[in-house]
Amino acid sequence: MSEPIRLSKLMSERGICSRREADDYIAKGYVSVNGQVVTELGTKVTPDVKITLSAEAMKNQKSLITIMLNKPIGYVSAQPEPGYEPAIRLITAENQFKDHPTYKQRLKMGDLKNIAVTGRLDIDSQGLLLFTQDGRIAKKIIGENSSIEKEYIVRVKYLGSEGKLPQAKLKLLNHGLELDGEKLKPAKVEWINEDQLRFVLTEGKKRQIRRMCELVNLKVYGLKRVRTGKLKLGDLPEGQWRFVTDKEEI
Repeated sequence: MSEPIRLSKLMSERGICSRREADDYIAKGYVSVNGQVVTELGTKVTPDVKITLSAEAMKNQKSLITIMLNKPIGYVSAQPEPGYEPAIRLITAENQFKDHPTYKQRLKMGDLKNIAVTGRLDIDSQGLLLFTQDGRIAKKIIGENSSIEKEYIVRVKYLGSEGKLPQAKLKLLNHGLELDGEKLKPAKVEWINEDQLRFVLTEGKKRQIRRMCELVNLKVYGLKRVRTGKLKLGDLPEGQWRFVTDKEEI
């Protein structure tokens, strides 16, 4: 028989909501286990139980917002560093992308409460950056077992004596490199023109692409994320943002 685990942990593992959200729903009486309402935090259950959310919780989940920002170089994704601003400060009414259907949904007081960045970009990189209040979306993108693809366009120059990147090194970028003593998951890396590579990754170690390039003697001159899962940056202008609708898949 399986060992009992915390109800909030099980809810997170099933993708129902984040653990923080689960504790909030439990405390409010929004969660039922096998038809019985549970209100005690820390309650343990067996992994095979049926969990249902109340109409109030479902309504709350529908109200959670997700925002896509085209982050410029020079902004940090999360915690500010001396002399630099966090990208969330670009999410203002003035910076909302006017030429997108979601513009009819305007930024309201409280929209940025409990919103968190999901999948960071370093200060020298630009492109698609997601912020969400929805723990399910965050888990799907950056959870331990996430397989969501992230696509990048990377401008590079090969510094080796061969003149251009050897095929064997391109093969290594696709699979075979290690960072921090761990083998990287297979990637998809291909040339799209003479000085730009397309990287598609399913993991996100700190400065991963730049470090991968260093290992094969490539210098990175520009890095832009253009897709996360099925969400594409599209024509969103640099420094502007838009809402992600509940009809858009990630």
